[in-house]
Amino acid sequence: MRTEHYIKELLYRYNCVVVPEFGAFLAHTASARIDSVSNTLHPPTKVISFNQQLSKNDGLLVSHISKAKKLSYEDLLEEVITTSKSWKERLQNGESIDLHGVGKLSMNTEQKIQFEPEEKINYLASSFGLSAFSAAPVLRETLKEEVEILEEKVPFIITPEKRKESSFRPLLKYAAVFLLLCATGVTGYQFYNQNLEKQELVEKEAQREVSRHIQEATFFDTTPLELPALSIKIDKKEVVTGPQHHIIAGAFRVRENADKKVKQLEKLGYSAQYIGANKFGLHQVAYSSFSDSREALRFLRKIKRTVSKDAWMLSEK
Repeated sequence: MRTEHYIKELLYRYNCVVVPEFGAFLAHTASARIDSVSNTLHPPTKVISFNQQLSKNDGLLVSHISKAKKLSYEDLLEEVITTSKSWKERLQNGESIDLHGVGKLSMNTEQKIQFEPEEKINYLASSFGLSAFSAAPVLRETLKEEVEILEEKVPFIITPEKRKESSFRPLLKYAAVFLLLCATGVTGYQFYNQNLEKQELVEKEAQREVSRHIQEATFFDTTPLELPALSIKIDKKEVVTGPQHHIIAGAFRVRENADKKVKQLEKLGYSAQYIGANKFGLHQVAYSSFSDSREALRFLRKIKRTVSKDAWMLSEK
């Protein structure tokens, strides 16, 4: 029987799996960590360890195997104990036991069991699908330093190419610039005079238009108009602030029974009233109603103590 297979299944769900008369495999949760040497990011995991002192049967492993193999608990308990004795004999004989997916067992010189956990399997269910991630370091700064060192060792100078020109070409350039300035000056002066004349004409036309509007405006009647008075009727709605806390005496399916209850309470001296039907269609009757919540609570305690324990308070917003 491959007992380590069932130990492996239980380690995903439990933190302690006891092998009767042998020892217990313990799982401790470890946080995510970064290995700065190898630049590796390790996800959260369960670290598996072994304790030889915890060998008393807790029923977890045997019950799990009996359900999986559909055999009786007693038969499987004997089989697991037999496996434990076989493991001990092998370890005492100097052999090492490789539990696939769990770890490796061996005996040291002090006759104590040593355990090396399997590091390739992560038993933490919340980290399912996550694996260790390695990233190469960025060498951007290193490359920049190497380039700067190379520039210092191998300097270079860029010299512009010189073109030979004849002595006649500069004279042509200066003559062309002089002719361009002369032509621009004459044209600009003519353009300035034309714009100045147009601006004066526009200002005179604008002044004549303003004077005409002022003359026309003097013929209008400046007497203010009297508007008729406007009367608006506003309907004022009276806000009725009534009682907000009702001490309920009962709720009835039929309205006639509710009216009878009101009359009975009035004969007993209560200021009873019918306060309407609730959302369930029951007609509610109150002993009395109050606007003060403290006064309503005092009255409710009195009714519960002297008349009916089923009385309750309904507060309206």
